Amino acid sequence: MTLLQPFIEFGFMRRALVACFALAVSATPLGVFLSLRRMSLIGDALSHAVLPGAAIGYLISGLSLVAMGIGGLIAGLAVALLSGAVSRFTPLKEDASFAGFYLGSLALGVTLVSLRGSSVDLLHVLFGSLLAVDNAALLLVGGIAAFTLILLTILYRPLVIDAFDSDFLRAQGRWSAPLVHGLFLMLVVLNLVAGFQVLGTLMSVGLMMLPAASARFWSRHLAAMLAIAIFMAVISALAGLMLSWHFSLPAGPAVVLSAAMLFFLSILTGPCGGILRRH
Repeated sequence: MTLLQPFIEFGFMRRALVACFALAVSATPLGVFLSLRRMSLIGDALSHAVLPGAAIGYLISGLSLVAMGIGGLIAGLAVALLSGAVSRFTPLKEDASFAGFYLGSLALGVTLVSLRGSSVDLLHVLFGSLLAVDNAALLLVGGIAAFTLILLTILYRPLVIDAFDSDFLRAQGRWSAPLVHGLFLMLVVLNLVAGFQVLGTLMSVGLMMLPAASARFWSRHLAAMLAIAIFMAVISALAGLMLSWHFSLPAGPAVVLSAAMLFFLSILTGPCGGILRRH
């Protein structure tokens, strides 16, 4: 009970926990599909891509949740579309295209924030302020999580087919592969915007990808992988916030560090390819 006391006594701890749980059930399944499609680093690229838009929103309205969220969404979608267009109409592969755009976006975003803000504002944008999540941010994250789950339910079968055999998806005719890919990237950007409000641009992809990568070591079945990834994300959020409270650690990095510890534990002991199980 002592470990859970902060969540019982303090509203800001409960809001932080609920925000992380919402991200766990919406962003983590997207991380599983990114991993299946060999696009794990695309999530990291897009998390940096939202920074210039969020920075422009910050320059216009200060630390405004709505302005920074809308700016981040527009910037993330723009980078996703531009990267796709460059890879389609030039010899450059999609991963290299994303890398080029995200490096430029990161530099531009940091520069824009530095024009008006202090180093504290820059740290807030880059690493988030999980313990300062308010009701407006909680509603935004919850709304994006609900929308993501609804659209994932509709797109589940096309996403699975596209991950393993995009030619078969084209042959079916009901869904086009570019449409499925575009909607999927839109969901990734939306969840990174939600994660940006909570964990910052540098940490938001951690809760998306680390539990997803860990789940690969515990099951070879997609449905089980999705459930395990969500469970690990929830455990990471709970453990990270408790570590943050009891050891005076920054909350967002503590959550991602907990997810990283579960990842290394999975590498060692996971029944599906773990090092100790293999040797």
